[in-house]
Amino acid sequence: MTDTATRTMIRTQGRRAYASFGVRRSGTRHPLVATAMVLPLAALLVVVFGGWDAVVTQASSVGVMLGR
Repeated sequence: MTDTATRTMIRTQGRRAYASFGVRRSGTRHPLVATAMVLPLAALLVVVFGGWDAVVTQASSVGVMLGR
């Protein structure tokens, strides 16, 4: 517990060095970027596990719940 202040200073310096390259580390992504990141993995999981029927069933259930 005595090294807490030292570790905090080191972490803060690392963040400043990282920020000097112009790259944001925290914050929000644009929804299209997030979608582009997720869709390939989702498609892979659907193909590998054969979950297309489950996806269609869930989507239709949500549609019925919403009254469409």
